[in-house]
Amino acid sequence: MGLFQRFLVLCMFCISSVVGFGVDPALRISVFDELTLGEGFDGVTQVQGFHGESRAFHFQGTSREVKAPAEVSKRTVQKLKGKNEFTVLATLKQDHLNSGVILSIHHSEHRFLELESSGQRSEVRLHYRTRSHQDHTEVFPYSLADDQWHKVSIAVSASHVILHVDCNRIYERVVEAPYMDIPEDTSFWLGQRNAAHGFFKGVMQDVEILVMPQGYISQCPDLNRTCPTCNDFHGLVQKIMELQDILAKTSSKLSRAEEKMNGLDGCYCERTCSVKGVVYREDEGWTDGCRNCTCTNGTVQCDAVSCPPPQCPAGTAPAYVKGACCKECLSVCLFGGRELVEGDQRAVRDSSGRCLLFECRDRSMHRVVQSEPCPELNCPESEQVALNSRCCKVCRGHDFCSEGHGCVEHSDCVNLEAGDCCVCKDGFRPLRDDNAYCEDIDECAEGKHYCRENTMCVNTPGSFMCICHTGYIRIDDYSCTAMCDGLCQNGGTCVSPNNCACQQGFTGERCETDIDECVDGFVECDSKSTCVNLPGWYHCECRDGYHDNGLFSANGESCVDINECKTGRNTCANDTVCFNLEGGYDCRCPHGHNCTGDCIHDNKVKHSGQIWVLDSDRCSVCSCQAGQVMCRRMVCDCDNPNADLFCCPECDPRLSSQCLHQNGLLTFGSGDTWVENCQQCQCLQGQVDCWPLPCPPVDCEFTVVPEGECCPRCVTDPCQADTIRNDITKTCTDEHNISRFSGSSWIKHGTECTLCQCKVGYWQQPQHHNRK
Repeated sequence: MGLFQRFLVLCMFCISSVVGFGVDPALRISVFDELTLGEGFDGVTQVQGFHGESRAFHFQGTSREVKAPAEVSKRTVQKLKGKNEFTVLATLKQDHLNSGVILSIHHSEHRFLELESSGQRSEVRLHYRTRSHQDHTEVFPYSLADDQWHKVSIAVSASHVILHVDCNRIYERVVEAPYMDIPEDTSFWLGQRNAAHGFFKGVMQDVEILVMPQGYISQCPDLNRTCPTCNDFHGLVQKIMELQDILAKTSSKLSRAEEKMNGLDGCYCERTCSVKGVVYREDEGWTDGCRNCTCTNGTVQCDAVSCPPPQCPAGTAPAYVKGACCKECLSVCLFGGRELVEGDQRAVRDSSGRCLLFECRDRSMHRVVQSEPCPELNCPESEQVALNSRCCKVCRGHDFCSEGHGCVEHSDCVNLEAGDCCVCKDGFRPLRDDNAYCEDIDECAEGKHYCRENTMCVNTPGSFMCICHTGYIRIDDYSCTAMCDGLCQNGGTCVSPNNCACQQGFTGERCETDIDECVDGFVECDSKSTCVNLPGWYHCECRDGYHDNGLFSANGESCVDINECKTGRNTCANDTVCFNLEGGYDCRCPHGHNCTGDCIHDNKVKHSGQIWVLDSDRCSVCSCQAGQVMCRRMVCDCDNPNADLFCCPECDPRLSSQCLHQNGLLTFGSGDTWVENCQQCQCLQGQVDCWPLPCPPVDCEFTVVPEGECCPRCVTDPCQADTIRNDITKTCTDEHNISRFSGSSWIKHGTECTLCQCKVGYWQQPQHHNRK
């Protein structure tokens, strides 16, 4: 079968999985059914829906928590995990100007799939994680919050996204592909982002997730049934590392305990030391194995016993004695040409194979008569081992340590083939050459520890521990990070206790203040542009009457004059003639005519001097002046008790109009704005709405977002880029001469932990990652 025929079969399969016999239940996630909505959720009531074939629910208030149970979340995640083709469907009627989340699947701060509708900004937002492990928001300018019923679907197929509203294809885009390797303990919310933010207000019906790219066909069967091609064409199968979040462990209790212990130094009392059940008084000394110890201020201090070389007379030799640390002089015996010390035994066998045992006593070898016969062995003769210190053989692997050993302090007995030996435990070193006595290694004093910055090394028996300095919290066993009260705002980083390092463009103790680069004189824009301050940055925006020529220069030099007369962007009435001017135009009255000076606005005549409020924006006031329409935003006077709170939310004093910051520690008034995770957030009458920070356009092939910043910058090296304009006509040749599409990734042949990627015809240097 040819490629074209197989493609047709695939398309027919795609269509039949949606139409005909309905959607395969294994591919459908019915959110209302999964959450058993209507059973005990405050703020959610069943109402009449868009149609009567399924249930509809009214979401109201901000005290609700519509969150899926853990087993439901896990089941949903299992269906979506690793998939890059899915469709989110909903039929809804959203309250006027409400900004809320339709559904959200997120883990910690990472939103793997979230659909949001903003009535304040007339936007539909799709939040997800990309394959480059970045949070991404795709914004579709469209208003759903108009108190009218809408059918909404957003279909994703790899890097292909389609938004349908009321069975009309509104947007179709190519985006960075989603990353759906979702952790199992992910949260699944409906009608809100979490317990404090993103409350959807209105009615929802038929909320579903279909694990297929053309799920909108089940919502609108009459739509053109075309198969997805993006995912099939690329054929990318990526092995993606699972994210592991490192949970910070607090050390504040330990710090407080250390402070209390330090406070006891001033107490007048005799401190004693308790060792192995014996209590020693201040300055009392004793010998513990191979150490001389003293009780000093309640602390045991020990030094290794110094053993002088023994001066043994003739007929004696130095040897260790049980219970003594240093070698003593013992009498020796000569046996088989070798010296044996007092107590040593040797076994010899005569020509008939009979075993005789001898022991060194009083400088001569004496025969030892065995009182009991050798035990019977349960191993073959080939596995039996003959010993030189006893007549009885043993099986290979015999436990000599269980018969008694001389390994005393911090030393372990280890079995050998024909005996045993002593080995110091981890973290200890030998005090004598047979390893029977060992002492602790002070890793802190000797620099043999792994404690990193912001920690203090504390020695422990056989090991060490890293204690966080005051004001720091634990990250892992070896490192700590600073802790800032109230947290650092606007993307700031806590670098030391209560000290925030701010992102570029912000200042203040908690990075709470945006630097106005325009007012502070940091920026000099071209005369045809004006400086516009934005949260964390600025840009030079073309003045009225000018537009950018497409080069997007940073200082506004690319702004050129708009010919309003040729483009029809003027308001001159029919009795006047339009003359283009630099940065504007003029409505001139022909010679000999008596012109009225009226204006044409929205195909309506406005008389000269007339003032009116825009129909589409009640917060904007316009006037007609000599043929030209001038519009401006309404000036807010909060001292006026009749101020329009819709246009002037900053004048709203009601507590119910305040908003809580994402960290739960700060409160904002209506109209306040702030930056959180590269998003511009605003509080409007008790509702928080956040949208991606506007970034200046970058007209280049390779871009990177520097650490601590939110907007991309151009780079020349494709291997350093975060984002590239992948051209699928360009390919790379890997180490085995296999052609790879631009943008594809693969595991290097013969390895498990080396990931390669093709970037616009360049083969990126391999990157290593841990394989769990």
